[in-house]
Amino acid sequence: MAMSGGIDSTVAAMLLKEQGYELIGVTYRVYDQIAQACLEKEKGCCSVNAIFEARHMAQELGFEHHILDIRQDFKELVIRDFIDEYLHGHTPNPCVLCNSVIKWGRLIAMADTLGCDHIATGHYARIGRAGGRFFLQKGVDETKDQTYFLWKLTQENLARTLFPLGELTKKEVRQIALRRGYERLSQKSESQEICFIPDNDYRAFLAEHVENYSETFGPGLFVDTSGKPLGRHQGFPNYTIGQRKGLGIALGRPMFVVSIDPLRNEVVLGTREELQGTTFQANHVNLMKYESIPDGLEVTAKIRYRNAGVPALLHPQDGHIRGECQTPVDSITPGQSVVFYEGSDVVGGGILA
Repeated sequence: MAMSGGIDSTVAAMLLKEQGYELIGVTYRVYDQIAQACLEKEKGCCSVNAIFEARHMAQELGFEHHILDIRQDFKELVIRDFIDEYLHGHTPNPCVLCNSVIKWGRLIAMADTLGCDHIATGHYARIGRAGGRFFLQKGVDETKDQTYFLWKLTQENLARTLFPLGELTKKEVRQIALRRGYERLSQKSESQEICFIPDNDYRAFLAEHVENYSETFGPGLFVDTSGKPLGRHQGFPNYTIGQRKGLGIALGRPMFVVSIDPLRNEVVLGTREELQGTTFQANHVNLMKYESIPDGLEVTAKIRYRNAGVPALLHPQDGHIRGECQTPVDSITPGQSVVFYEGSDVVGGGILA
């Protein structure tokens, strides 16, 4: 049982325990600097405080608890990728990579070592099965659904996973904690930030962790979509597709970052209409519901976690997928995930090129 010290994983453990499962709790030790930053802010799944809370709850619920040290893997894989993507003009989603490569990979390996049949988490998601394949399904509480961050999970991952909260709403989870006498837990807040950037300032993180950052990635030109110079920016990694606020330039009308050219150190600004697109390319595709998909498969494509998704047609092409959206969408951002749905079922996903 992956335990963060928060309400979701703790209630998930309670439910599995009541269903008769024999549990072993595991909490990740991610990164010492992260832990200290989170501790100073008294929140975050990565804090030392959270590790102690997870251990305390495991002891109170009557099962053993382990701390899984993933600091080196996390630094070499997740943080390195996060930095590299920004330095190439992309906007990464580190949670997607961490879930598949770090959390599930290391957790399943530990489950094998401990002789456990399954792994479980407090994610709001469900698992379906059809045609001999496993696939994700949206959690009942669509406001909390987390399938967008889990699209890279493999068939082996899904076959071993339990999601005890998939059929519950967040309100019901809080009520469960309260009814079992955990009033403080039932009121516990949650962080929406990237775990290793607790202040949500990725720009400061890059400046701190990239050698000679300000000299190497210094000021350049804002240009419009025709290439006309509009002013100076503070270095292309400091901007993301769709950004409107904080540009530091006044043009008399709302302008958005519509593309980034890292080779020329140019940030292209345009109108809302110029920000929109109807086609995308998805690389590093992972299919869940089907082993392969036919040309022209109709899906709902979701390009942001909080995005409702739009109808789209998928066209498999030489290891990637080209998508045609039926209506224009904002901010098709390289580095972000696009996830394909049929109703509540996850067909698969990929990384926007």
